[in-house]
Amino acid sequence: MPERRSLEDLLHLTVSEQASDLHLLVGLPPMLRIHKVLIAVPGAEVVSAHALMNDIRGILSPETYERYQTERSIDVSHTLSDGSRFRINAYFEKGNPALAARYIPAHIPSLQDLNVPDAVHDFIRLSQGIVLVTGPAGAGKTTLLAAMIEEINATRKEHILTFEDPIEFLFSPKKSIISQLQLGRDFPNFQSALKHALRQDPNIILIGEMRDLETMQAALTLAETGHLVFATLHTNSAPQTIERVVNAFPPFQQNQVRLQLSLSLRGIISQLLLPSADNSLIAAREVLVNNSAIAHLILEAKTEQIPNVLMTSGDQGMHTMDQELQDLVSQGIISPDTAMTYSRHPEKFGGDVIE
Repeated sequence: MPERRSLEDLLHLTVSEQASDLHLLVGLPPMLRIHKVLIAVPGAEVVSAHALMNDIRGILSPETYERYQTERSIDVSHTLSDGSRFRINAYFEKGNPALAARYIPAHIPSLQDLNVPDAVHDFIRLSQGIVLVTGPAGAGKTTLLAAMIEEINATRKEHILTFEDPIEFLFSPKKSIISQLQLGRDFPNFQSALKHALRQDPNIILIGEMRDLETMQAALTLAETGHLVFATLHTNSAPQTIERVVNAFPPFQQNQVRLQLSLSLRGIISQLLLPSADNSLIAAREVLVNNSAIAHLILEAKTEQIPNVLMTSGDQGMHTMDQELQDLVSQGIISPDTAMTYSRHPEKFGGDVIE
């Protein structure tokens, strides 16, 4: 007979099965995402609305549960008795409660663990400007940023200020001091938090996600006033990232924003997580380093020409996503079929890898 699995039990199972996510939807069995594939928990009974609502109520404070009922979606962090941590989104689906939980590893990986390109090391040595880490949901943006912040923490004496929704990786001060603020608990919204950030004497600021015009505006201003700002966006390439920021502003402000970006942008890392030949996941990254050629294209609204600069500026640490995919195929790390799936020009991977 199928057995009822409590939320706590399923979260422990998520850790032991090395899954990245747990999904609970009424009428379906609990689902784990392992190496990007959704797998039903064997022997578990389907999720009921009553049981799931009780589970959700059990992990939320009364105030947060009330917000969940009113706003119909809530993001929280949750820690198990063994210290395992999750980012949980409780929401409603067809009028029923639903839940998605993302496992947050306790260990913050090093930049060496993540095999990052040299440009990433250069970005974390900067003293001011803005660096954007982009990619779709589940692409490892938060993990990469955590590794970058941890490297700064271990090597520089700075005040690092993070604004997150919710707090995911927990940092322990080393050479730096780190203030981690959570939306809804420590600040009401990103706009007001960033407005007051200057009074908190930060050197480095991490913005969990640039969600709206006001947050983007504040981030650019902070980068212009002598701070190093890291932020994420849900975009798939460096040119798309620049256009997303510019187009978030009304037309009469866009020339000014292009000027701000041309001066304060330091780099963009666009990341994907791909299935590798050994059935694990591997990161593929497009890297933009802002130089005079890139700055000119931003200023002149010619972002469609940026890939040409990336392709020909490998000596400055730049490359396109397709160049990265070609390299991974040539090393036997991913298959040509995988490269075709994720490439912006899949015809390049139909036969032999292009030299």
